[in-house]
Amino acid sequence: MREYTTPSVISLRPEENLTDLVYGNAEQAPDCVSLARNDGVTWIDVTAREFADQVTRLAKGLLAAGVQPGDRVGLLSRTRYEWTLADFAILTVGGVVVPIYETSSAAQIAWNLSDSEAMAVILETAAHRKTYEEIADQLPAIRHVWQIDAGDLDFLADEGAEVADEQIARRRSEITGETLATLIYTSGTTGRPKGCELLHRNFLFDARTTTTAMSDVFKEGTSTLLFLPLAHVLGRVIQYGTISAKVRLGHTGDVKNLIPDLAAFQPSFVLSVPRIFEKIYNASKIKAHSAGKGFIFDLADGAAVGYSKSQDSGGLPNPITLVQHFLFDQLVYSKIRNSLGGKVRYSISGGAPLGARLGHFFRGAGITMLEGYGLTETSAAATLNTPGAIRIGTVGRPVPGASARIADDGEILLKGDHVFAGYWRNEEATRQVLEPDGWFHSGDLGEIDDDGFVRITGRKKEILVTAGGKNVSPAQLEDGIRAHALISQCMVVGDRRPFIAALITLDEEALEGWKQRNGKTATTIAEIKNDPDLRAAIDSAVADANKSVSKAESIRKYAILDIDFTEEGGQMTPTLKLKRNVVLGEFGAEIEELYA
Repeated sequence: MREYTTPSVISLRPEENLTDLVYGNAEQAPDCVSLARNDGVTWIDVTAREFADQVTRLAKGLLAAGVQPGDRVGLLSRTRYEWTLADFAILTVGGVVVPIYETSSAAQIAWNLSDSEAMAVILETAAHRKTYEEIADQLPAIRHVWQIDAGDLDFLADEGAEVADEQIARRRSEITGETLATLIYTSGTTGRPKGCELLHRNFLFDARTTTTAMSDVFKEGTSTLLFLPLAHVLGRVIQYGTISAKVRLGHTGDVKNLIPDLAAFQPSFVLSVPRIFEKIYNASKIKAHSAGKGFIFDLADGAAVGYSKSQDSGGLPNPITLVQHFLFDQLVYSKIRNSLGGKVRYSISGGAPLGARLGHFFRGAGITMLEGYGLTETSAAATLNTPGAIRIGTVGRPVPGASARIADDGEILLKGDHVFAGYWRNEEATRQVLEPDGWFHSGDLGEIDDDGFVRITGRKKEILVTAGGKNVSPAQLEDGIRAHALISQCMVVGDRRPFIAALITLDEEALEGWKQRNGKTATTIAEIKNDPDLRAAIDSAVADANKSVSKAESIRKYAILDIDFTEEGGQMTPTLKLKRNVVLGEFGAEIEELYA
């Protein structure tokens, strides 16, 4: 099948905008708990009425500060309550939010603020302000700088105390679905970041269609703890979805304290990228093997996968798997669920391929992974597995009211009200990806099965062509290799080379446990990377990954690097995507050695 459309489940009026989510809840369900705010000691519930009042106060401050409809306002902060508050306040006065990752460099911050011509910026910390001051002379359009940790948002709200409610109502009435809501800059894995113009309609469509399609997940009275960056479109649309569905929303930007935060908040579902679940799985496996219980974990692993796969066929697991699953639920699976707070039954996964085995394991362990797919240009979700329509190993069907098509060259094209308006002041780049009839060229390769489920097979710009003319998509190999507990990251190379090879980095935490179990005394990766036992383990991971491809596409050689790929090191984006050009430049010598 080359094209599939999912029937619509919602309708949007032209005058609807994102601020209706806040003020609609305050009017219709004022005592409903919309959010929860962590004061450092406990979680304090915030009702719909209280949140709307806080948004109004801050919006009045922005209006008093001179923020006009269409003005761009930068927002640089970790995921926290104030992020959501500031987002809605800026939108309420007709402003355009320009989110910036809190880990961004001075050059990245300067580009986002200068290219968008932002007139103000909200920063989180003194460190952010210090970074901003380094580039302030490059940003003549900035008239206001507010710092969250310095109490500036409270001061700003006080400054707007004399602004009449009618002025806020008037600003809101001027906003329609076609009003620009945000400029989200692409991660810049291939060139300079471009500002994606997302309208109020784009986000409303995506938030309401996904929450309606996943009504078993987004139920009033449920909760989620958001820890992914709100600067990323996926976190943003989940924020809007929870407000729309009256789901209790909490924030945490401190991933180091994520486990205790999850235990205290006890969310019903979580949003994550696959790497988080890879780490949960690998950590559980390593812990079990280090404690001499590896045999039990491996049996539990197989039972979970078998139990999940039986659900795909609509039948019951065989009696042995059924008994094993019941036993391991007490011994293994419950511990994994408890690490996420104990009440999580669903996880929405996006940003990168999850992998079928990981999806089956977690569903078998009692956490159903709802994998989806989308881009910044599609307001996050373009396709989605839902509780009533799951096919593990795919990214689901197009969201309701949207379409997906496979072009002749295998590229995935997307269409619907979630597709962006274009790139900020870049008509040429817009024309390259957006057809006049609304079809968006994703740049990803895939296929659609007879039931409309989409499978991602690679990315056009990442296709490697060997010297023998073989086209190779690295994603499948990389996903398979990263599944090994000892491996952190992998990048497949081989463009215009005689064969396919790979750069591999090790997970230092997992490596420590492995060294203890195997009596290794080396203290650094450089000292142990050529150890025969370690190489045998990595050989096994590569061999397993090679089973998924033809011989011509298989990895023949690999190099273990002395360091890991990280965001701090510049090799990964904030959403944990590889910056391939950076890696190719930084580790060119290691690559040449593979082909020497």
